[in-house]
Amino acid sequence: MAYTTKKPKKKLSKGEELTLAKTQFNAYVRARDHGHEDYIHMAKKCDAYYRGEQWDEFDMQQLDDQGRPALTINTILPTVNAVLAEQSTKKADIQFKPRGGGNQEIADVLTKVYAQIADNNKLDWIEAQIFSDGLIQDRGYFDVRVDFDDHVNGEIRIEAKDPLDILIDPDAKHYDPRTWNEIFETKWMSIDEIEETYGQSKADKLRMLAETGTTLGADSMEFEESRYGDTDEYNYGQQYPGDPENARMLRSIRVIERQYYKLDDCMYYVDPVTGDKRKIPNAWGKKKREQFADDYGLDIISKKMRRVRWTVTADTVVLFDDYSPYDHFTIVPYFPYFRRGKPFGMVRNLLSPQEQLNKITSQELHIVNTTANSGWIVESGSLSGMTADDLEEHGAETGLVLEFNRGSTPPGKIPPNQIPTGLDRLGQKAARNIKEISGITDAMLGLDSPEVSGVAIKAKQGRGSLLLQVPLDNLAKTRQYLAEKVLQMVQTYYTEERIIQITDESDPYKPRQKLKVNQMTPEGMVINDLTIGEYDVVVGTAPARDNFDEMQFAEAIELRSVGVPIPNDMIVEYSHLSRKADIAERIRQQEGTAPPTEQQVQLQQFQMESQIRSTQLEIAKLEAEVTRLQTESALNVAKTQAAEQDPQLKVAELQSKIQTKREELSLRERLSALTNDMRKGQTDTAAAAKMAAAAMKTTGGN
Repeated sequence: MAYTTKKPKKKLSKGEELTLAKTQFNAYVRARDHGHEDYIHMAKKCDAYYRGEQWDEFDMQQLDDQGRPALTINTILPTVNAVLAEQSTKKADIQFKPRGGGNQEIADVLTKVYAQIADNNKLDWIEAQIFSDGLIQDRGYFDVRVDFDDHVNGEIRIEAKDPLDILIDPDAKHYDPRTWNEIFETKWMSIDEIEETYGQSKADKLRMLAETGTTLGADSMEFEESRYGDTDEYNYGQQYPGDPENARMLRSIRVIERQYYKLDDCMYYVDPVTGDKRKIPNAWGKKKREQFADDYGLDIISKKMRRVRWTVTADTVVLFDDYSPYDHFTIVPYFPYFRRGKPFGMVRNLLSPQEQLNKITSQELHIVNTTANSGWIVESGSLSGMTADDLEEHGAETGLVLEFNRGSTPPGKIPPNQIPTGLDRLGQKAARNIKEISGITDAMLGLDSPEVSGVAIKAKQGRGSLLLQVPLDNLAKTRQYLAEKVLQMVQTYYTEERIIQITDESDPYKPRQKLKVNQMTPEGMVINDLTIGEYDVVVGTAPARDNFDEMQFAEAIELRSVGVPIPNDMIVEYSHLSRKADIAERIRQQEGTAPPTEQQVQLQQFQMESQIRSTQLEIAKLEAEVTRLQTESALNVAKTQAAEQDPQLKVAELQSKIQTKREELSLRERLSALTNDMRKGQTDTAAAAKMAAAAMKTTGGN
């Protein structure tokens, strides 16, 4: 869901709706005219250059008319791809640490929950797209919202937005979106899409506007010319009735989604002991926020603060208008470079040297092409057996024989143009400029370089990485903002008991582990309560999985070569063999290091239970013997002292044996219980694996 479904507190009148829609459209026009249109033009150009479309139509037509080549030597593509590869090796490592009433245990749980959210949303892939958008088109945008389609309590969804559809605050001066006043998303939607999302009544209003022609301008609705007798359902017949001969069909309507700050009464929790203050999530109802205050002994206060307003309009129709369920904008930006409110990427600064390289290379080829047939100087009527046109067509053929009339001037070949001195150096300079501007070295591109040693090549790669530090640092900043927003949403919407499926990062092939959060005990305690405490986000980097395995494999082999006894199964686990898990398991079975099978566990448990019963019988026999000796000693009171002491010594000896046997029994019982727990854990893991396999079959692997 794109937004909260609750209805506005007050229904807008026609006049209020019209005023709000016009205000929204004017705000959009202001943002559009203050740089966004220029940005769209530049972003499309940069994207085209990355794809290899680097000549404009006018220049191409001119060169074609002149018979000149237009070469494209696309050095931007490998340059950008090298930077993308650099990012792919530095995956985000997000950790949380306690602050303001939090504890380390919950911080660790939050870290696992974030990892699960990232895994469910394929965040690595989305981030790669955002990063490439930033490098190529100057800007990239995440969109973070709570979706209720697949989970009754909501799940966090992270998507990538088209940067051409996002308009940032034209007055923004800082990277942090929390300092912006507003942000827009605009897109073209069909009337059917609007009806599906916002309801039939809203769609009917827009149909009426299309029929009457009452719009806010050409940038509000898109029409297409209709043809007589056209029955295409896509056009659904929305026309201007006043001019049926030139009627136009409504194709799409511009939908403007605006998030902006507005003053409103906000409620806060206050700890009466520490004085700490925390904003109450907007999505919490009265009952929930009061119950939370009672549970943790907090006071509730009201204060007028900035709050995010969410308005969606299409032409003069207000599709949605209410306060946002989130405390922040849903958009998280990525800007490779950001200077005084002006974001820019990498490709923008490579356009000029790329154009220079293309034109110089094309000119060199043109000179080479014209060398073979540079032209002829022919006296009028001097040729015998051929015309000047024939000479023009066949003048460059090998073995050409020319006959000319006696007494006339012999035909002469026009000296070909020579490649201007230094033209080749200009081309080399243009290629070198691209490398210097981007910071990408030959070593990073995998090309041959003067360096011969691995150390020298590594050092040059490191110098190139330093030049890429700014876009990578800004990526870390974006990761920080994204994790903070996800944390806020988790503490707001992940309030009910739920089970989180956790992937083992050390072994992604293992079945997911179940982690219960917000679990209520019979005593009224909440285990893994994600709603309390405050936490800081720690952003680090970790190597990609393949790179990590390669490093581990290389280090394991090196350590084994110097005598460290690293097991064979661990070596296989870090390799890139297919079915390496099966191979490692077979090795453990052959070497006797594999964990016991279920049958083995059952047999072991049976043996333990037999030993316990045997020990219990031995203790019973010893206790019976002690009783017999004590009785015998009491009946022989009149006998000698030595005779009296003999049964007593036997009793003491037997009691010592009984104590030893009881300790043995206790140990065996504890071992048996431990074995049972292990067996249960194996059973649960196997059941989880079967359920996962069944789910994969049901969903077709999606």
